[in-house]
Amino acid sequence: MSPRNALTEPWLLNPLPLFGELDAEGYADLGMISGLEVHQQLLTGRKLFCRCPAGRYSTEHQAEVLRHMRPTLSEMGEYDGTALMEFKTRKDIIYLLNNETVCTYEMDDAPPFEIDDQALDRSFAVARLLGCNVVSEVHITRKQYLDGSIPTGFQRTAIVGTDGEIPYKDRKIRIRQISIEEDSCREVSDRGHLRTYRTDRLGMPLIETVTDPDMVTPWEVAEVGQIIRWLARVSGLVRTGSGAGRQDVNVSVTGGTRVEIKGVPSLRDIPRLVHNEALRQTSLVAIQRELARRSVTAEGIEEKFVDVTPNVRGTEFRNVRKAIDKGATVLAVPLPGFEGLPSVQTQTRTTFLKEFSDRIRVIACIDDLPNLACSTQDAPTFSGGEWDKITKACGVEPTVPVMVVWGRQQDVETAGREIILRARDAVLGVPGETRQALDDGTNGFERILPGADRMYPDTDLPPIPIGDQRLEAIFDGLPQRPWERQAALEELGVGRDLAERLSRHPAHDLFHQLHQPGGSLAPTTLASLLLDRSCPRPPSLKVAADWWQAVVRRLQSGELLPEGIYHAEEEPLAPLDESEARGAFDAALNTVPEGPREGHAGEDFVMGHVMAGLRGRVAGRTVRTWVKEALA
Repeated sequence: MSPRNALTEPWLLNPLPLFGELDAEGYADLGMISGLEVHQQLLTGRKLFCRCPAGRYSTEHQAEVLRHMRPTLSEMGEYDGTALMEFKTRKDIIYLLNNETVCTYEMDDAPPFEIDDQALDRSFAVARLLGCNVVSEVHITRKQYLDGSIPTGFQRTAIVGTDGEIPYKDRKIRIRQISIEEDSCREVSDRGHLRTYRTDRLGMPLIETVTDPDMVTPWEVAEVGQIIRWLARVSGLVRTGSGAGRQDVNVSVTGGTRVEIKGVPSLRDIPRLVHNEALRQTSLVAIQRELARRSVTAEGIEEKFVDVTPNVRGTEFRNVRKAIDKGATVLAVPLPGFEGLPSVQTQTRTTFLKEFSDRIRVIACIDDLPNLACSTQDAPTFSGGEWDKITKACGVEPTVPVMVVWGRQQDVETAGREIILRARDAVLGVPGETRQALDDGTNGFERILPGADRMYPDTDLPPIPIGDQRLEAIFDGLPQRPWERQAALEELGVGRDLAERLSRHPAHDLFHQLHQPGGSLAPTTLASLLLDRSCPRPPSLKVAADWWQAVVRRLQSGELLPEGIYHAEEEPLAPLDESEARGAFDAALNTVPEGPREGHAGEDFVMGHVMAGLRGRVAGRTVRTWVKEALA
């Protein structure tokens, strides 16, 4: 490699820090900021703009529909970049229809009904819980989607609240807006130019809560997401369970731009994803500086493709040989000025070369991996002699990276153009993208980040004025927020950790029904019993009040020990008097099997077996004392 092309950027020369190696100061040095878009399905009986039932999922279908998506002009006469990108994929979209969960409206063959009032009222309620200013008039707009997830090609959406905030640690997290919108289809498969969806989820009411980029470490993003999730759940207004809630994470660093990690399934995945995206953007900024030092410009990157199929016919590179046997074309794209850069690490176990491979996979639909080979990569591909033929055919020096793709003629030409476009993007820095969350905590390209051109007013539905009386009726019945619940519980004497858990638990209201100020049953004990999963409980919370009322009365009167509840398969057992207790203890001690008898492990082992034998009829602290005496 010539001195001109030697890597000089310090960030490119050192291994990337692993997840957990950076502290808050380290992320501050990167200039990392992050925001959230939290999506939660509203708990309603019907879908948002039709009268189909909501919440019915099925793997059966009675009909299929084939569609092809085309972009439309915005009000300003512009095409959205994401729509144009999706159009290049030339996807066949198949929809699997179930008679019970889809109608002609969702296929864009009938006009929409008026928005579901229950869904709209519930969105206002969540907006107020988030501290938002609720709008006085709802305006339905269309948001263009050409990935096929919505058969109409657009999603109906409306802003219901703005400028809210929630407490977090010693500061506030700003809520930019909350919207109500239609949920999309469930993806079944996506291979090559064919994508398949189920439509049972389509059109279900969904709220989207958007925060400002106020989080500055990966862990803060997950914690704030948890607060928003808890708030909506304690309201009782949203669905719970798998698929009912999803979140998108927005990340940027100094010199980078907003990148959206789409559809993160679990809050636990967020910290690692944010960490890797921050490193990725920092690496891309360093690559941009390296290219500027080499005087590489976007205009100077020539759109040059070379058909090298004759040069590699008969190759031992199995992937390419099998493709050629099926009639594939092999195309080479040289990238002068990018020497040393394809192998630069951008994420954990991920290099800059994957940025090109992802674009080819998504846009050219060449998704059998590997779908790309590079002359400078450290992996078994073509032989040295074959690479010599390829570089000579391209008219470049052996040190110049040459990327090779194979597949159908039209697909490889699309792939070649995407390689050039991604190379030009590298000169400009970090491209604005929507990226897919991967299982290993890294992310991959999904689509160009949408812009304002994909939004336009919906001419099918008029504005909806919202009267004060309607809002007052909604807001009068709002529950306490989780942090308000926690503060109230702590005032009653419930410990901080228990109060935090109980504040978001379904048994919170039951606690207040059962708690008797000044009673002999401590609030902390009652909270522990209600939260303990090993404690037997009634069939449902609907019948829990009567069951627990009886238990609490016996606890207050001394007819029952708290330990007795854990053995209440039929009826909680009354405590034993001292002489009966000692006899029962001795009998239980004689049944303890062979096992540890020394130290804390031995004490806990014996304690567990003895308590099981006593079935909660003797206080745990008394049994602990007797066990220590016996072991001593």
